[in-house]
Amino acid sequence: MSITPTQNAALSAELDRAINNKTKPLGSLGVLETLARQIGLIQNTRDIALHQPSILVFAADHGIVAEGVSAYPQDVTWQMVENFLAGGAAINVFAAQNNCALRVIDAGVNHDFGPRDGLTDRKLAQGTRNFAHEPAMSRDLCQTALDAGMALAAELDGNVVGFGEMGIGNTTAAAALMHKLTGIPVAQCVGAGTGLSAEGVLHKQRVIEAAVAKHADATEPLEVLATFGGLEIAMMAGAMLKAAELRKVLLIDGFIVTSALLVAARMQPAILDYCVFAHCSNESGHQQMLAALGATPLLNLGLRLGEGTGCALALPLLHAAVNFLNQMATFESAQVSEKSE
Repeated sequence: MSITPTQNAALSAELDRAINNKTKPLGSLGVLETLARQIGLIQNTRDIALHQPSILVFAADHGIVAEGVSAYPQDVTWQMVENFLAGGAAINVFAAQNNCALRVIDAGVNHDFGPRDGLTDRKLAQGTRNFAHEPAMSRDLCQTALDAGMALAAELDGNVVGFGEMGIGNTTAAAALMHKLTGIPVAQCVGAGTGLSAEGVLHKQRVIEAAVAKHADATEPLEVLATFGGLEIAMMAGAMLKAAELRKVLLIDGFIVTSALLVAARMQPAILDYCVFAHCSNESGHQQMLAALGATPLLNLGLRLGEGTGCALALPLLHAAVNFLNQMATFESAQVSEKSE
C-alpha cells in the first residue's frame, strides 16, 4: 500500500484565499483555519464536507497483565465491551451526542461473546502472550491483525474515522512501543494507566525495562509491534493505514491510540498528513509522544479514559471548521469593508 502526501501548493493557496476572504480579521479563527485547510488538502477539494463520521473501538487482552501492571483485573476488558454494547459507557454517550456512529470490534478479547448485535467479531486469539517472557504475537499474527484492520477501514462509508480502544494492560504495551520507536527513556513513557500507585508505576517501569532488554533485537516497526503490541493496537494501526490511503480524516484519541499511530507512521510517514489529534491525554508520556510526532492536539481536558472519547468530543470542532468555510459570508457578499492598507 502507499499513502499519498496531501501537499498541493495550488489547492493550499486556493483554500487560504477562501479562508482569508471570510468576514473576519486574518487568522482570527486560529486552529479552525488550520483545520479547514487540512481537511481541504485531505479531501483534495475547496468544497469540503464531513459525512457519516464513525468511531472504531478495538478491544483485546494482553498477556503482560500477569506481571501485575494494571490496577484492574483482565475481566474488565470483556465487561467494558458488554458496557459498550449496552450503551452505558462514556463513548456511547459522547458519540450519540455528536451523531457519530460507533463500532465495537473484538480483536482479541479473552472471552466468548458469541454472536452479538453491535459487536464486530474479528477475534484472532484470546489475547496476546506475556511479552515479559516471549513476543506478544508472532510476526504472522501481527500482520494478520494489520490486514484485518485494513479490511475494516475499507468497509466504512464515511470520510471521518475516529479511533478508540479497550484492553486492560494496554498502556504497558503502548509505553513499550513508545520507548522502542522514539528512544524516549522508559521512565518517561510509563504512567498510572487505570490508576496505579507510585509504587505500581515503578513496578510497571521495571517490567517494561526488563522486557525491552530481553527483546533488544526487535527494532523495525512490524517486529516491535509484534513483540510488544496488542491485537487491538495492531488492528487499529492497519485501519489507520487504510483509512489514510482512502483519504479519510483520521481522528486520533489518547495514549494507546497514538502508540498505534506511531507504528503506522514509522511504516508510512505520510499518514500524519491525514491525522487530527483530538486531545492531549493526562496519561504520562502522551505529551512527549505527540511531540515526537510533531502533533498539536485540539483539546487538553485532562482526559485519560480511552475508548475514543477524545475523538467524539473533538468532532464538533471539525464540523465548525467545515461550516465556517462553507457558510460564512465573504467581505464582498456581505458588503463589509476590508482591512485598510
